[in-house]
Amino acid sequence: MIQAVFTVQNNIVTGFTLSGHADFSEQGSDIVCAAVSSAAYMAANTLTDVQEIPCDVTVDDGFLQLKLSNENADKAQVVLNGLLLHLDALSKQYAEYIDLKISEV
Repeated sequence: MIQAVFTVQNNIVTGFTLSGHADFSEQGSDIVCAAVSSAAYMAANTLTDVQEIPCDVTVDDGFLQLKLSNENADKAQVVLNGLLLHLDALSKQYAEYIDLKISEV
């Protein structure tokens, strides 16, 4: 199962952590894992390379984490809220494979 945790402070999304694998189907043809990964990479790349917002990004097998400083979080809200909305919809459609949580800091 993919664990998706968004950190929120004062109603502002300050980052997210994705860990695990969906195990919807075999590796290489897992559409749930691909959908989540693609959306997360798009969000991270938009923030870091298009908007040039400094972010701490950590990537490993089955793991992606993005953290923003409080001073940069405002600039990232459209992208992060879009990702949250997208993953929320996926987690409802594939509830057995994605667990989405919001962590108030």
